[in-house]
Amino acid sequence: MSTSNTHPSLKDTNLFKPIKVGSVTLQNRLAFAPTTRFRNTEDFVATNLQKQYYEDRAENNGGLLITEATFISPQAGLYPNGPMIHTERQAKAWKEIVDGVHSKGTSIAMQLWHLGRAASPDLLKKHGLPLLGASADYIDESSKQAAIKAGNELRPFTIPEIKTMVQEYVEAAKKAINIAGFDFVEIHSAHMYTLAQFIDIASNHRTDEYGGSIENRNRLTLEVVDALIDAVGAEKVGIRISPYVTWQGGSGADSELMHPIAQYAYLYSELERRGREGKRLAYVHSVEARVAVGIDVQDGPQYSSEWVRQIWKGVLIRAEL
Repeated sequence: MSTSNTHPSLKDTNLFKPIKVGSVTLQNRLAFAPTTRFRNTEDFVATNLQKQYYEDRAENNGGLLITEATFISPQAGLYPNGPMIHTERQAKAWKEIVDGVHSKGTSIAMQLWHLGRAASPDLLKKHGLPLLGASADYIDESSKQAAIKAGNELRPFTIPEIKTMVQEYVEAAKKAINIAGFDFVEIHSAHMYTLAQFIDIASNHRTDEYGGSIENRNRLTLEVVDALIDAVGAEKVGIRISPYVTWQGGSGADSELMHPIAQYAYLYSELERRGREGKRLAYVHSVEARVAVGIDVQDGPQYSSEWVRQIWKGVLIRAEL
């Protein structure tokens, strides 16, 4: 039996070859996944700490950096000292960061964030805002007690509030692209934040057009996708999806309610259909099945996410975080 290493060296792979993503050509195929930092001011404005953080990672890079998840509006949060892109001041603070990254020859995407039921009920209350989710289903008992203590109990989004949310995504995307100068915006439809709360059968018990069937539960995410395509162009839009997540109440592969492939294959298929119709997103960012919010899952059954590539034919970022 041969003991030679049969794996190709990195220089013989495509890893360090250029790739076109949307209208941007990256110098390699490495992407830096979002890493939440909470280094903003109390009014959610980016600081020099973030500028240094991203410039350090852009040095001798040439690939793609994806920012920490960023609130699209006050109602989209809140967490203390989290980032936001809702006001012109917030957008201009991000522009300094983007300019610094671009000066290093690296591209950057802003991840757009809406927390839903995962938000801080106390902080929302201080800003006069309700705690909203796909349904009035808490993540767990501790999140329920926190909401009760804050006097800001969870309730479902109304239809008008959903329409407002979609428009807030549009305004945030425009500020990110047109003012801050980001190369892409990434829709955060993962890790059981608002959009994933609508998709997952465990957190969506609505009976209107946003609940029930797989098509209805994916409706909001696809409305956001279409709105951002119209607002800034498909070539500037990405999306993050985590089909196997169990964090924050996600169904996961062991759920008796619905398997992740059944829940999410429709979404990937709809994104691919848009691509074939001339509206292909810059990329789809898919979290690996063996990863649980940054931690490799060593024990228990191992699941393959190769099925994603069988559906989505565009640029695919496979995340380890």
